[in-house]
Amino acid sequence: MSIKDYALEENVFIRSNDDFTPQNILITGGAGFIASHVVFLLVKKYPQFKIVNLDRLDYCSCLENLDSIKDYPNYKFIKGNICSSDLINFVLSSEKIDTILHFAAQTHVDNSFGNSFQFTQNNIMGTHVLLESAKLANIKRFIHVSTDEVYGEQLPNQDAMLEEQVLEPTNPYAATKAGAEFLVKSYHRSFGLPVIITRGNNVYGPHQYPEKMVPKFINQLMRGRKVTLHGNGMNKRNFLYVEDVARAFEIILFKGIVGMIYNIGGSYERTNIDVARSLIKLAGFSNEDEMMTFVEDRIFNDFRYHINSSKLIELGWKEQISWEIGLQRTFDWYSKYSSRFGDIENALVAHPRAGLDKGVNA
Repeated sequence: MSIKDYALEENVFIRSNDDFTPQNILITGGAGFIASHVVFLLVKKYPQFKIVNLDRLDYCSCLENLDSIKDYPNYKFIKGNICSSDLINFVLSSEKIDTILHFAAQTHVDNSFGNSFQFTQNNIMGTHVLLESAKLANIKRFIHVSTDEVYGEQLPNQDAMLEEQVLEPTNPYAATKAGAEFLVKSYHRSFGLPVIITRGNNVYGPHQYPEKMVPKFINQLMRGRKVTLHGNGMNKRNFLYVEDVARAFEIILFKGIVGMIYNIGGSYERTNIDVARSLIKLAGFSNEDEMMTFVEDRIFNDFRYHINSSKLIELGWKEQISWEIGLQRTFDWYSKYSSRFGDIENALVAHPRAGLDKGVNA
């Protein structure tokens, strides 16, 4: 994929002299979904900063998505596991890292119902290893990437959740992300580690492994199969295009306030069945109902997440990509590049359990 094939929207964000200035940035999980877009943005836009991408290359990672920047002089890839303290200490020292953006995690809720122990190991222990190494290395900024799922299920008419909301995770994945957050907060309060936490909505777009709903439905439809909707399809999610999320992390990196938590939320709330109908239309099928099948729901499936992103907007961020444009771009990308993930048949089943015998996606 060339730069012409895939380029970020023109970025309205401009740094000022008062902003935080990193030099050598470690991005964990940088061959994964969201982090790969952040790597791409920072490498291209800021040649004065060195970007080190540490990733274990788990089943849902894809280095090929970063081929267009692999030879940039300010980019370096290291294959490794964040649970290895010796490796992390070596990387922080040898690469003179002063800033960490911690994306690496096991993220698929369905998998957490199958083997939650790996989520505890990767999401909590892996984060703990990073925090301890960051403390010893005197890291200037540690940005921890969490999820809106830590808030738990939201009532249908409940106001958008603020960052101060009590955390009530309802599945093993969300519980491990909440646990990791508490560790991050403790290192800030006990040791003065300069941390920032983010909690994001449902993100979609290019580079996402097809176990997640949007790319799964696209790949099912590309094969002429019906999309598999959990339960009655009426669960709601707010969807945010991945390039908008990358821009959010750019702003948080430079303008975020130490000790703060920032929600990263979109304005396009849709039911799962609405998402399915939109994708069926994009695939060119005339009868939407014929291309949907309803399957057994998850063990527990939160009805809704709706978060308030006012703090982030005050920093200067805004959502740029509409639902319609983002969905079309996503469909077009998977039409060209789904083969990058290899054999994805196991990801296209109703309740995938991929990667249960593997370690962290770092």
